[in-house]
Amino acid sequence: MSKAYVFLADGFEEVEALAVVDVLRRGGVETKLVSVMDSEFATSSHKITVKCDIGFSNSDFMDGDVLILPGGMPGTNALMAHGGLRELLFAYRNEGKKLAAICAAPSVLGMNGLLKDKRAICFPGFEDKLLGADVQYGRKVVVDGNIITAKGMGVATEFGLAVLAELEGAECAKKIAGAVQYL
Repeated sequence: MSKAYVFLADGFEEVEALAVVDVLRRGGVETKLVSVMDSEFATSSHKITVKCDIGFSNSDFMDGDVLILPGGMPGTNALMAHGGLRELLFAYRNEGKKLAAICAAPSVLGMNGLLKDKRAICFPGFEDKLLGADVQYGRKVVVDGNIITAKGMGVATEFGLAVLAELEGAECAKKIAGAVQYL
């Protein structure tokens, strides 16, 4: 069974986080919500409070297969500022593990040089932060090797299905897409 970690900070976009968690869990992926703050709770940009499964200091996360960054503001800025998360992103990249980000969050990957020579997409207006990337204007979700990026909240289910396909295969993703009436 694959394992995914979804990182939350106050100001995250709830649909981008929770739709992905829902899709992955339906697909059999062990998925954990991780607080990068001092609290086990994270409050979304729309004032919805979520209890995380674990705190950042409670694991080294190297048993996972993918790290997922939802967007939202100021959540994305908090993810960008978290030194431990930055180190973890590089550790995953160095091991060839998957990194996934949606909306504003691909900027965290881009500003840290993790999108160099990769195709990627983000929320309009953040393209200049995708340093070194081949920005795929007009695309909703982009998979390039171990990097999965998506445009925004409106494609959160599609993004979750793309992550699921990368972890558990296209047939699993197709089955879940049908089960949730995405097809």
